[in-house]
Amino acid sequence: MTKRQNGSAMKTSDRKQREIKEREAKILECARPMFIEGGYNGLNMDRLTSMLEYSKGTIYNHFSCKEEIIITLAIQTLEKRLAMFEKAALFQGTSRERIAAIGTAAELFVKTYPDHFCVEQTIRLDSIWDKTSEERRKMMSNYEHRCIGIVGGIVRDGIARGDVQLGENATPEEIVFGLWSLSVGGYSIITTSNSLGELGMSDPFRMVRRNYNRFLDGIQWQPLSSEVDYDAVFDRVSQEVFGNVLSQIPV
Repeated sequence: MTKRQNGSAMKTSDRKQREIKEREAKILECARPMFIEGGYNGLNMDRLTSMLEYSKGTIYNHFSCKEEIIITLAIQTLEKRLAMFEKAALFQGTSRERIAAIGTAAELFVKTYPDHFCVEQTIRLDSIWDKTSEERRKMMSNYEHRCIGIVGGIVRDGIARGDVQLGENATPEEIVFGLWSLSVGGYSIITTSNSLGELGMSDPFRMVRRNYNRFLDGIQWQPLSSEVDYDAVFDRVSQEVFGNVLSQIPV
């Protein structure tokens, strides 16, 4: 093959790859609102075919089943969260202020992309997860591990700086799990319950933040919330790191 032929073949391959990615993006763009509005049963391959100019065979070439579409939507979610966590981790401050910055990112993510958060929770169901491919499961796990790794890195930094001292049997992973549990549990309740106001929980996001601080105060992560206004830290991070995100939050 001549150099010219080789270059032409590479361009053709690049164009095909670009076309494949564009088709996949269109399928996902169409599938997301369908899934959000109608749930698992509302996501229908026949409806997707009728809404797009692609044949059913073309859609199945990209996604072998609708569970594969759902996990790919969840992977998109984790990509967005990872990008926000990476930005938050660069916040200049004490180790506890940096962990507060991660909490800020987690809250703003849920507020900005509530549909993404919903998809991420749904994929955890065994009935859906078990039908997805190992390749996409690994992709999702990789993004999740990277998000958790950022949190773990700040926890270890706090320990190295002497800002937090673990007990004899405690581990950094326990702190990460505690923060993760508060985050996923709190935001899952917020996004699925319509009666929190009736229960006297008029500002549940702020309640999650305060429970973070109670947890971190409990393990004596310095400086304590009695010494630093972490609500003010939340505001600083929101403006300085995520000012562009605030305008996207639904009113």
